[in-house]
Amino acid sequence: MAVNIFLFVPNLIGFARVVLGIASLFYMNDQPYVAMTLYWLSAFLDVFDGMAARHFNQSTSFGAVLDMVSDRCTTLCLIMNCAMFYPGYLLAFQLLVVLDISSHWLQMYSSMMKGKTSHKQIDLSENAFLRYYYMKPILFALCSANELFFMALYFVHFDILGTVEVAGLTLHLWPIIGYISAPLFAIKHLVGLIQLVTASQNIGIIDAAQHEKKN
Repeated sequence: MAVNIFLFVPNLIGFARVVLGIASLFYMNDQPYVAMTLYWLSAFLDVFDGMAARHFNQSTSFGAVLDMVSDRCTTLCLIMNCAMFYPGYLLAFQLLVVLDISSHWLQMYSSMMKGKTSHKQIDLSENAFLRYYYMKPILFALCSANELFFMALYFVHFDILGTVEVAGLTLHLWPIIGYISAPLFAIKHLVGLIQLVTASQNIGIIDAAQHEKKN
């Protein structure tokens, strides 16, 4: 009997992430606490799908794609809401969306052309920035900063600033989180641009080699 990879534990976790991500959309316009609770539960489960895949020896190409697509879609939905809340920055949000989708799609496609099972597998012959970027601690830090930056924008729109007392001063938490995460947010998208160019070059090299074989 054929193995049903859709019932593999990491893929079930991936499906749960999709359900939670979709559920958060129903609350994003007017119930920020509920929306972000569901959103972060979806993001939090991302920590465990890879662990489950390794523990149960259930790594699959479908799981790798599901992980990337769910990451992209949930973040892009949050970006869309921020674009609606801050229409003066619509072009900036649109460019971020285009960069995020195109760079990851090209990276996934070039990885498949090279016979890899994941777009996160970067060998020594490829761009050094990408090798460092896909190291787990760096990837986690930059992706978390990216999410926190958009969450800060989201909560500030609802005038949910959060306050902390430091040395007798009242500080607004979410604006501070936005400012702190902004440099890492910028680095992540700079790496995205590098990824887009590098993946395009990799595809071009493979295309050129195949063209030479035909001729």
